[in-house]
Amino acid sequence: MARIPSKSEILDWITDNPSRTAKRDIARAFGIKGAQRIDLKRILKEMEAEGMLQKRRSSYRDADKLPPVSVLQVIAPDEDGDLLARPMEWNGKGEPPTVLLSLRDSDPALGAGDRILARLTETPKDEFPYMGRMIRRIGTNPLRILGVFRAGSEGGRIVPIDKGSDKEWIVPAGELGGAKDGELVEAEQSGPKTRMGLPRARIVTRLGDPTQAKAVSLIAIHQHGIPDHFPDEVIAEADKAEPAGLGKRRDLRDLPLVTIDPADARDHDDACFVEPDDDPKNKGGFIIWVAIADVAHYVTSGSALDREARKRGNSTYFPDRVVPMLPDRLSGDLCSLHEGVERACIAVAMRIDSHGNKIDHSFHRALMKSHASLNYEEVQAAIDGNANAKTEPLLEGVLRPLYAAYEALKKARAQRQPLELDLPERQIEIDDKGIVRSVNFKERLDAHRLIEEFMVLANVAAAETLIAKRVPQLFRVHEEPSPEKIDQLREVAQASGLVLAKGQVLKTGQLNRLMEQARETEQSELISLTTLRSMTQAYYNPENFGHFGLALQAYAHFTSPIRRYSDLIVHRALVDAHKWGDDGLSPFDVENLAETAKQISDTERRSMMAERDTTDRYLAAFLSDRMGAEMPGRVAGIAKFGVFIKLDETGADALVPIRTLGHEYFDYDAETQTLMGSESGTMIGLGQRATVKLIEAAPISGGLLAELVSLDEQILPRGPSRGRGKPARRKMSAAKKKGAKTKRKVTRKRRQR
Repeated sequence: MARIPSKSEILDWITDNPSRTAKRDIARAFGIKGAQRIDLKRILKEMEAEGMLQKRRSSYRDADKLPPVSVLQVIAPDEDGDLLARPMEWNGKGEPPTVLLSLRDSDPALGAGDRILARLTETPKDEFPYMGRMIRRIGTNPLRILGVFRAGSEGGRIVPIDKGSDKEWIVPAGELGGAKDGELVEAEQSGPKTRMGLPRARIVTRLGDPTQAKAVSLIAIHQHGIPDHFPDEVIAEADKAEPAGLGKRRDLRDLPLVTIDPADARDHDDACFVEPDDDPKNKGGFIIWVAIADVAHYVTSGSALDREARKRGNSTYFPDRVVPMLPDRLSGDLCSLHEGVERACIAVAMRIDSHGNKIDHSFHRALMKSHASLNYEEVQAAIDGNANAKTEPLLEGVLRPLYAAYEALKKARAQRQPLELDLPERQIEIDDKGIVRSVNFKERLDAHRLIEEFMVLANVAAAETLIAKRVPQLFRVHEEPSPEKIDQLREVAQASGLVLAKGQVLKTGQLNRLMEQARETEQSELISLTTLRSMTQAYYNPENFGHFGLALQAYAHFTSPIRRYSDLIVHRALVDAHKWGDDGLSPFDVENLAETAKQISDTERRSMMAERDTTDRYLAAFLSDRMGAEMPGRVAGIAKFGVFIKLDETGADALVPIRTLGHEYFDYDAETQTLMGSESGTMIGLGQRATVKLIEAAPISGGLLAELVSLDEQILPRGPSRGRGKPARRKMSAAKKKGAKTKRKVTRKRRQR
């Protein structure tokens, strides 16, 4: 059991970690769990009563605040030598607040007049209301590299991990940053080439052993060729951007729009508000407002920012970092809808009836001010009767109407019958050292579903508007699965005692009914997973082929232009459709829509692979100290070379090589996705419960190897030792017949239940 920290230890933690001061953060830092949280809560309340701490409370009315990412101008140090700065943008009352800068050893020296992009933390008890940590100095953008440090007599060298790079970097003795030989490091160019023709570098981050967790995402970034360094001209262009004024925009600053995001969200690109429709002809109806950051205002076609965004295609998200599509000045500042800050947006007002059917909609180029930045958990808690100081004032006027409109949209969704794949999503928690603390499955709240429904409705409105106005656009296309894939799904369903009717035009409702049949059975996850695997992959296309999964005739991506280039194209198309300005689609955009669609579909898949590889490596690292442990799971994949078991605890896939299944030969049937023992007749199929013993976890590759201990709670029979040669055809035929007979018996039993 962990020791409860003293008050001084808590104060030291808060001082060193100003952005992680919630009770949950403190509990995690000191390993406090369960009933011990009560003691921690008591100590924190005592410290608050004694004036040692001040619990920060804010409401949507708090307008005089700086956004969490701001551009600052450094001013002269004070008499104590502390480095101070002032915000370049300030819309509050009175004088702009002074920010105390807290520089790291790796940060460059700053002087009066320097402009920096900084992440701010409120410090209301201190002399200065904010403390700032530098993200980077504006106007400088040194080239960075990831590599392995090799120590030398007068400093050392960095050997890049990039496959296509064989050029080493020289590191002078004074710029090692404490790096040791063999460590993975991140470095930036610190000077011109040396006399050997090699660039000079300064080590800025030590990442330790290349096989350890903190290096995982960086390795994936480089292996998959994801651009993680913005060219100088892109940074310079972003730094010149100024906040958009009202101008001809519609003024929505008094509309109480709020953002609802994950608690650890790095940006806020969508806000929403709902009000009852006062039209007597639409009794029980609502007007749903969705406002999206107006990225098109800042990223114009053909600019350096645009070329880089198109090249990246999308942002890529890892457990410990984000590779953004746009520089921080935009993604974390001007295009992020921070609480209490005026921001340019494109908003859509959608009128729905009491059954959730959209009656009409209208788009507006506007100026808004987010009245609160909320997270999913606190919004759901407020609706469930546990409002906090921030959500209490919003409960009746803002939050309850959101949920009322969602209830109406649920009725329309039930009629439309989109594919209801509610598969669990893994959440990997990483500590400051890059070590996996826990692997959990995210809880799906109504707050999540509410925002998803609003975003789907807004995306549909964008697609319909552009079709009606005959403006070129990029559609999000999801075609129906192939007959072969559906036949395979039908085989799995029949083997599970379930029915997927034949001879009909496939509709999502049929697949939903199949998953509903399986919902209360042990086959639920198997059927959901197999249904997912039968689907085609969604992609972008200038032609509209509909969206099968969402059961929609036309669908476009409009709601995330900070992180998806497709949405930026749709925003430009809306600018053209409404004649809002000259920052719409360019001739290049229109002529190259098909090429752009393929480009960003490819970058999306690249990011998915990098994210998946990173997750696999983190899971392998997390399980690497549990060699020999037995773990429950379910058969999730069958191949000629072995069986994949999805582990219950982490969702990781462990491979059981076919050579470890026993001495008998196992015949692979691709049609039924089964393996069958030639001597024992043992059949291994998708969805079976299994227990495995972990025998290898390789963090570098992300691979997990295991031995099969039991199948459906039965110890796996082992055939007699006959070597690995293929048995006679007669034996194989007999085993197949025996297996088929067993399978029919199991099917009948399950149907009788």
